[in-house]
Amino acid sequence: MSDPLLELRDIQAGYGRAAMVLRGLSVTVPAGSVVCLVGPNGAGKSTVLKVASGILAPRSGTVHVDGQDVTGWSSQRLLGAGLAHVLQGHSVFPEMTVAENVTLGAYTMTDKARVAERVAFVQDLFPVVRERWRSLAGLLSGGQQKQVEFARSLMVDPKVLLLDEPSMGLDPKATAVVFEQVVAMREAGLAILLVEQNARRALETADLGCVLDLGRVHISGPAPELLADPQLGELYLGGRPSVTTPSESR
Repeated sequence: MSDPLLELRDIQAGYGRAAMVLRGLSVTVPAGSVVCLVGPNGAGKSTVLKVASGILAPRSGTVHVDGQDVTGWSSQRLLGAGLAHVLQGHSVFPEMTVAENVTLGAYTMTDKARVAERVAFVQDLFPVVRERWRSLAGLLSGGQQKQVEFARSLMVDPKVLLLDEPSMGLDPKATAVVFEQVVAMREAGLAILLVEQNARRALETADLGCVLDLGRVHISGPAPELLADPQLGELYLGGRPSVTTPSESR
């Protein structure tokens, strides 16, 4: 496996005066890989992403992006360092076109030629973005809107992408398409840290998995090995494997 692009080392983090959510957590995301965080509700999965993207400052521990210590950096500064975060739920502006939504991701870029290059890149990566470029984003299905969010996040050419519950609220066919796009983004060179309640489906997509429990990594390893572990399946992955649904056309 290649060198890490994102590392969280011995992170302790929480909210206000409440008890710690993360208790000495360490996670590594190698270049060109998808790392999936799974575990029960309250295990701290989304908190990991908030710490990584600068939304929540850790109380101790460090965050590194491409070997650089970025602990305590703001989300805007981290975006400039090559880290983008796609939040839970839908964040498109429904009364704006797909084009307007996507190019909002390039609001910090002043080089028009570079912006045009990135538009061409995301249109190639997400065909629905090209096909619905002039449509109002609010007219798209939930799965199509999620691809618009992905495209917007890639406009600044990040090295690392954080994805929080990308299948939330989607039907099985749209979920299959979203995970196909996660694979496409990995193949385009991104390192991806993924949080997903659909644990089996996420691990089928990921290279590495980390099972979180009580704010720590309970077990980690190659995703296929975690999927094959019957004890983990019963405790964290919902028992028997789910049936994969054929994807809809893009």
